[in-house]
Amino acid sequence: MRTKIIDLLKSSATNSTVNVKGWVRTRRGNKQVAFIALNDGSTINNIQIVVDIEKFGEEFLKPITTGSCIHVSGLLVKSQGQGQSVEIQATAIEIYGTADPNTYPLQKKGHSLEFLREIAHLRPRTNTFGAVLRIRHHLSYAIHNYFNNLGFYYFHSPIITASDAEGAGSMFQVTTLDLNNPPRNEEGKINYAEDFFGKPTNLTVSGQLEGELGAMALGGIYTFGPTFRAENSNTPRHLAEFWMIEPEAAFYDINDNMDLAENFLKYVIEYALEYCKDDIEFLCKMYDGELVDRLNFVLQNKFIRLTYTEGVKILENSGKKFEFPVYWGADLQSEHERYLVEEHFKCPVIMTDYPKEIKSFYMKQNEDGKTVRGMDVLFPRIGEIIGGSEREADYDKLMNRVNELNMSMDSLWWYLDTRKFGTAPHSGFGLGFERLVLFVTGMTNIRDVIPFPRTPNNTEF
Repeated sequence: MRTKIIDLLKSSATNSTVNVKGWVRTRRGNKQVAFIALNDGSTINNIQIVVDIEKFGEEFLKPITTGSCIHVSGLLVKSQGQGQSVEIQATAIEIYGTADPNTYPLQKKGHSLEFLREIAHLRPRTNTFGAVLRIRHHLSYAIHNYFNNLGFYYFHSPIITASDAEGAGSMFQVTTLDLNNPPRNEEGKINYAEDFFGKPTNLTVSGQLEGELGAMALGGIYTFGPTFRAENSNTPRHLAEFWMIEPEAAFYDINDNMDLAENFLKYVIEYALEYCKDDIEFLCKMYDGELVDRLNFVLQNKFIRLTYTEGVKILENSGKKFEFPVYWGADLQSEHERYLVEEHFKCPVIMTDYPKEIKSFYMKQNEDGKTVRGMDVLFPRIGEIIGGSEREADYDKLMNRVNELNMSMDSLWWYLDTRKFGTAPHSGFGLGFERLVLFVTGMTNIRDVIPFPRTPNNTEF
């Protein structure tokens, strides 16, 4: 029976026979003995296989090069070398698959992240991406665990939708029409009545609106699934396909929402520090020496809460020259958010009560008529990591806002119905999962925290 390397490295059952399977990271040695570093993806750490060359023969061992896959049976013993507590003295080796040293792209170390993006089908085998993907898994598990323990229900919102939750307009269209010869109506426009869904439909940008329907029945729900934005952007912060976590809770006001966001973020970061210790320490050593300190910075500090108006005053009086001007009514940029977190308060910040003109139609309107109960959680290095709000529960106010923005009732009538039948105070927020993984891993490009990034002109893998 195969034993995972992560378990073997913790084992105290020395002088016992074990079976291990994995991919060769390195092979070194001399004419008498070979040392093979083997990894099976269960841990950042390799296990050393000690091979008596005379017993196996050099010709048999020749195909065992970096990238090849082998099955080893042997004796688990205390290691004579440094860096590991145990190693395996091989008694039998089976070669599953070879990797030609002349063509295997990962034969050498030190490849750039840019190069690895070009071979996304192989980059999970590197130490860096193995670490990132294991952290991504543990964060996913922690998210489900947190909300389950809180009594929230996992709610599956649709991927195909006729509504634009954010009003952004940058959506991928879904159609079965013949794009070379689409049917047209009397006005010469495309006749979507003949399309599969009978109307224009798109890939979702958010599961929030449907999530609110779930909260109005189940009390508390969360969505966790893929979302899509058709922005032609090639920045290190944008993906066309990414995952979102969006909790919605009935009877939560803005303060409850802020408490939920802070507790949630601290829980998943603490979970990662406990269960991804080796991977985080590796990334800290290789890419970001301040990573562990920054994660602890979030855990050890109470999040400061202030209004947008207070934040703008601080920025205006800072004496700092920003690339983007600061004034009341401006949509704050990452440089402004990071100044508040990293330089002024020196702790995470939750900013609330934004001007209604720069926020979505569904946010609860304040009595001043100018601001809404939106909230953004601001983190060091990354700026906004969570965006949310208390939702507008009053039908008339929500309807007035829809009319102000000239939004179509055809795709929103069902959303407005929840304010007509048993409306209730409720709140929620959205967390871009890749942005969280970016923060926890210390990587600097969002394309490096998702297995197969979808960006303009890139769907190869």
